[in-house]
Amino acid sequence: MKDSYSILAAPMLTEKGTAMKETDNKVMFKVAKDANKIEIKRAVEEIFKVKVERVATINYKGKLKRFGRFEGKRSDWKKAIVTLKKGEKLDFIEGI
Repeated sequence: MKDSYSILAAPMLTEKGTAMKETDNKVMFKVAKDANKIEIKRAVEEIFKVKVERVATINYKGKLKRFGRFEGKRSDWKKAIVTLKKGEKLDFIEGI
């Protein structure tokens, strides 16, 4: 089993994510590429002590970028949208 802190890379604090948090009780995280939905659910429940109802994942391909005459590629990454159960609340940024 993987470490919970290696599965969740970072919370995604965007306008869309903030709106989803307020209206639908959903939170977005950048997660490890090889993590599955069950591992993501366990990691969120263990770290933040909340109950998770559903997890949706999206894989993103890295963009091709040019640096003068050289071509490079950004890394591929994965995003998870975690739906919390009714009555649960996740405030990891409210204290700042």
